[in-house]
Amino acid sequence: MKLVFAVVSDEDSSRLIAELNQKGQRVTKLASSGGFLRSGNTTLMIGTEADKLETVLNIIRKFSCSRTVSVNANTVPSSMGGTYVPYPIDVRVGGATVFVVDVEHFEQV
Repeated sequence: MKLVFAVVSDEDSSRLIAELNQKGQRVTKLASSGGFLRSGNTTLMIGTEADKLETVLNIIRKFSCSRTVSVNANTVPSSMGGTYVPYPIDVRVGGATVFVVDVEHFEQV
């Protein structure tokens, strides 16, 4: 048995969970937030049999899209005497960070 931890964007989580459930996979959803943009993330815990792992990973790949968003970056130009000047920069967000661990013991009570 394997335990999959998938950190995905909040925007992708509902559709991803629905697709996993449709394929017979149970999912536990944990709310989390990212450190880089402080945006909302969802961490999914998915217990699956080893022979179904590739199916789970393919669903995560398919429904966790990365996208480009514009965020304001603050800089302090020396010629302006220390004034903050926000300007937009494009940042790639989304996708998934996935960890797969072996499960030594599983018990459903």
